[in-house]
Amino acid sequence: MSILIQTYHSPFGDLILGSHDDRLCICEWLSGKSNDGIHRRLARYLKTDFLNGTSDVMAECACQLDEYFGGQRREFSIPILLAGTDFQKTVWQTLSQIPYGTTISYSELAGMIGHPASVRAVANANGANAISILLPCHRVIGADHSLTGYGGGLETKRALLEMEAERVVYSTRSGRSVLF
Repeated sequence: MSILIQTYHSPFGDLILGSHDDRLCICEWLSGKSNDGIHRRLARYLKTDFLNGTSDVMAECACQLDEYFGGQRREFSIPILLAGTDFQKTVWQTLSQIPYGTTISYSELAGMIGHPASVRAVANANGANAISILLPCHRVIGADHSLTGYGGGLETKRALLEMEAERVVYSTRSGRSVLF
């Protein structure tokens, strides 16, 4: 069974969606520098090739991405297939625990997985994430709050973080912050 791939047009650029065995295995920026490496890793782990096409899971993913970009969705409910080492899978699964509209540092992410001294390995695993947006690697930033590498580029990372931050909190007259 091949990995089916298609293009999704987002407000911030095109994404490649891919599915295998009724699970999403790719949601990455078309302009990403790491696409070739991700594709080689997926082909190796899943022992298959790529074929242009569509699937129910990609159609549902496109609908949920439309809702995300439209401000109606903060979490995704798409079946995901992770292809990587156990360490990478742990990092990628932990990304989904970062709340919408917030950021954490690579060192905080390393602490969350129980490997506080493995910041560089966590950063490398984060960079190898094949399921952007759904596993929100864009929410991981430098310890000094700087934006660091992102497959879709730093401008896209900035735009995603700004979009989420604008939609999360607004101030009331009482000075309290509330979610909308």
